[in-house]
Amino acid sequence: MRNLMRLRIGEDSVRLGLSLGYQTAWSTPADHLALAQEADRLGYSVVWAAEAYGSDSPSMLAWMAGQTQRIDIGSAVMQIPARTPAMTAMTAATIDTLSGGRFRLGLGVSGPQVSEGWHGVRFGKPLARTREYVDIVKMAVARKEVSYDGQFYTLPLPDGPGKALRLGFHPPREEIPIYLAAVGPKNLELAGEIADGWLAIFYAPEYAQEQLASVAAGRARAGKELAGFDVVPSVPVVIGDDVDSCAELVRWYAALYVGGMGSRQQNFYNQLATRMGYGDAAREVQDLYLAKRQRDAAAAVPLEFIDRTSLLGPKERIAERMREYAEAGVTTLSVTLFVADRDSGVQTLRTVAEALELSGVGE
Repeated sequence: MRNLMRLRIGEDSVRLGLSLGYQTAWSTPADHLALAQEADRLGYSVVWAAEAYGSDSPSMLAWMAGQTQRIDIGSAVMQIPARTPAMTAMTAATIDTLSGGRFRLGLGVSGPQVSEGWHGVRFGKPLARTREYVDIVKMAVARKEVSYDGQFYTLPLPDGPGKALRLGFHPPREEIPIYLAAVGPKNLELAGEIADGWLAIFYAPEYAQEQLASVAAGRARAGKELAGFDVVPSVPVVIGDDVDSCAELVRWYAALYVGGMGSRQQNFYNQLATRMGYGDAAREVQDLYLAKRQRDAAAAVPLEFIDRTSLLGPKERIAERMREYAEAGVTTLSVTLFVADRDSGVQTLRTVAEALELSGVGE
């Protein structure tokens, strides 16, 4: 069914992806593997695994790579403060080899709380750090001698026994697709300039043009056009007859990010909601969440915000929203399943594939 996973809007097409997130108290590796295998069977283009300060993404992806056939395997993300760039290059090249050239490397700087609290790495100047990091990863994957003199990374270290080295084996590709998780305008420009794709969150077709303009500015700086750049939002999906009821399952997730994912002074998702026109609500959600009133914070998230950044309702409504995502520049629509169990997740994957077909899929 792989050839059915494209929606034609003019000259554009949308592929399906599956965002698994990370392991939680209510999920198991076996559940995630079963969903990845079903997505593979249905012709989804990529399955993504995440990491924060629990399960790591490379271990999950390597495990799934050996038990899937065609679907690409992607990190969304591998955290920049968690590994040296050389280690990330080694891991990416290894998983790409294990999977037969199916790996996509998604990177992100995380946030100050995780970077400094969990990894012990200062968060300052994340854009400059990301640029140097990607430079070194690309150099290492291409099997060039890694010699670098930057603000954050110096390889080899001066005045010591280190020497410039190259990757010690030949992976199937000299270039592995690199994606950046980006929220703010400057980070979006950087993604357009140095990466092959953008991992987006809370992507609303109604507000996408400003974000894509930032990406396009970065592409122009690199002498490239927006065409060929993979725009990959992670979009919650809940299938049901009543949109309001479906949205209730997403409220806690939205409240966590807008209200609690960061400090009052630095919460990128809260700032994004504000740029989208939900400033008053974003402040209220954050105030409630930081006061440990999570239930009230979830209730304060506007239904409109949830609906515009999710796929909610019956199959026909989701199909219509898919057209809007395609028209708003999305090239890979990665769904995050808000379901009770594995069987519900498998059925949701099938319904999403049917919705995409209903939207105008086919040669």
